[in-house]
Amino acid sequence: MGTASFLLAKWYMDCVTEEGEAAILYFADLHWRAIRARIGSVLTAGSDELPVTRTSLGRYELDSSAEMILVAHPKLKIRGCWERDAEPFRRTMYEEKEGSVIWDCVQPRSRVRVAIGNRELIGLGYAECLRVTVPPRQLPLRELRWGRFVAENQSLAWVDWRGTHSSSVAVVDGREAALRSVTHERVVAGDAVLDIAPGISLRAGRLGSTILPGASGLRKLFPRSLFNIDEEKTWDREHLRSRNRSTKAG
Repeated sequence: MGTASFLLAKWYMDCVTEEGEAAILYFADLHWRAIRARIGSVLTAGSDELPVTRTSLGRYELDSSAEMILVAHPKLKIRGCWERDAEPFRRTMYEEKEGSVIWDCVQPRSRVRVAIGNRELIGLGYAECLRVTVPPRQLPLRELRWGRFVAENQSLAWVDWRGTHSSSVAVVDGREAALRSVTHERVVAGDAVLDIAPGISLRAGRLGSTILPGASGLRKLFPRSLFNIDEEKTWDREHLRSRNRSTKAG
């Protein structure tokens, strides 16, 4: 791969049930020089329970096809299936001579069945893969606002990249749309308007204390600044309006 090669492939998948249970899964594969690391993480939450995150270094299985994603992580006791229910979308968010950042919105809306320990969740979800071939310390990124909305017949996902290089894009029902504005209360993409009500905080803090505390070995691979990045993740009730229809979901 060369002495300076860098590759990070990070999968994000989630599921929300009608009963109000939620799960967020991360699977990442890192190659850097002679180093290879694999990491898995799962966050679970419910209407009557506090969010819990578990993280583990080590082997996982992920098989992705055009219609389905199958995942399994023995240490975290995860096994799940994501079935595509909206057209996929891919966009290069940043590119330079040394590499690029590609956002692959594999499943803007999914039909999900996932078992986490003794719990089984069945509901709607979302799946994406971020492929990064530029070392994090070289990314011209100051702030990243990302989110997704899914309902029975609608979906919306967006990326708003801010820094010395800026790039933004939205996907409405599997089709690209101009991302016109993003705030904590509203997202406007094309002719779709997403109103966001105050919701539940799933995770807030620096990466070193949120998603990465169970993978302390990674601290030797990345600059300290990466672990000091502030992350805020919320689960909100949302109301999507367009010219022809209106839907509430989360």
